[in-house]
Amino acid sequence: MADGDLPVVSFGSLMTEGIILSRRGQHDKALGCFNDALKLRAGDKHCLITRSKCFLKLGDTENSLKDAEASLQIDNTFSEGLYQKAETLYTMGDFEFALVFYHRGRRLRPDLHKFQLGINKAEEAIINCIGNPSSVKLESREELCFVSRQAELQSKKANQKQQNKPKDQKDQKQTKKQSPKTERQLLGQLYADKAYLEKLLKDEDLMQSSTRQGIKVMDLVLSGISYLNQRRDFWQQQKPIYARVYERKVLRQGRMHDKKQKPSDIARSIAKNMEDIELLLARGSAEESCRKAEHMLKKIQAWSENEVPNKNELIGNLHSCIGNAQLAMGQMEAALCSHKMDLDCARQNALTDAVSRALDNIGHVYARIGKFQQAINTWEEKIPLAQSSLEKAWLFHEIGRCYLELDKAEVAQDYGQKSLQSADEEGDVEWQLHATVLVAQAQVKLKSFHF
Repeated sequence: MADGDLPVVSFGSLMTEGIILSRRGQHDKALGCFNDALKLRAGDKHCLITRSKCFLKLGDTENSLKDAEASLQIDNTFSEGLYQKAETLYTMGDFEFALVFYHRGRRLRPDLHKFQLGINKAEEAIINCIGNPSSVKLESREELCFVSRQAELQSKKANQKQQNKPKDQKDQKQTKKQSPKTERQLLGQLYADKAYLEKLLKDEDLMQSSTRQGIKVMDLVLSGISYLNQRRDFWQQQKPIYARVYERKVLRQGRMHDKKQKPSDIARSIAKNMEDIELLLARGSAEESCRKAEHMLKKIQAWSENEVPNKNELIGNLHSCIGNAQLAMGQMEAALCSHKMDLDCARQNALTDAVSRALDNIGHVYARIGKFQQAINTWEEKIPLAQSSLEKAWLFHEIGRCYLELDKAEVAQDYGQKSLQSADEEGDVEWQLHATVLVAQAQVKLKSFHF
């Protein structure tokens, strides 16, 4: 090598070195490797995610979030990007937004249980933050920062109007009151708000205080009451009480009649049930998950395609859920049958992602029951449908494992090398290790040792 020449450093070697350093806890050094790797391959989504993880370990949530979002700008269906963004938001304490991205990731990759675990911990964190609603009590002596700018503007307008009106007119308006029963019917849920504001008026100390903006609390409370009174008078003019009661009855009857026919209601119900089915399975309640999925399948089959536009896709998805639950319960033949029904449904409706999912699940069942050749045939059919190098890495690895079980070490070694190549392209150290172990096991059987 000539003087001044530097050794050639590849993107893959920098990624591997950075991941190893990060696992050792040397995150500052790892960050330098990822920065150098991105100089060689700017905008690489996998490198952005590994750097985002490194930032998160260092407590730099802002840059961690930026890298996660940058990876999603490149590929908005990148599951690792969705998961990393959700993890960063969770660490930042934005549990609601984290929950959104955990759900989004699970819809894209239901096979990755880390999304379900993320959903569980985000929901638990939200409940812990909110607490029991019945235990929450509003303190009347706190500063009323919740009052909106609209209320402040309303206060000013109300004061101007009161100044322009004669005193006798003001007094006449103030003395004019509705009965509590009538007012409750007119205001509905807002009646409790008005009662609360009127209760605040009795607190003299609070009424003398002001907000940070210098606005008197009394003015804000009075403007709120004034606004509710105006709403009450308006609603009474628009619809007398007897008309409102009759209309409410008719509306309730119509709602009950149309409930079964509203596609939006059906869609929300289906989405909620599908989440419950997946959640039950993730928590280990396979039997209950299976029962709920079978019940849901019967309901969807009874609905028309006008009510459920993606009916066929949902039917296939439910067969898949039932098959996964049956596999968890050890009902292998039943699981195989369910996944084959999912595959048939996917092929009939040209649903490529569903075909890939079904082939994956069928291969797993065959491997579990020791039918390795059938598992190989199924997974080899799935190879053209693999969408990423990472997916190919584990798919080649599973096929290689099956060949190893069949004592076909040479073919197993070939698939192990394919898996290693895909893992290198992805920069995934974990699958590099799995693939290397497979190749080594195949070489042991072949007695092909290289020192």
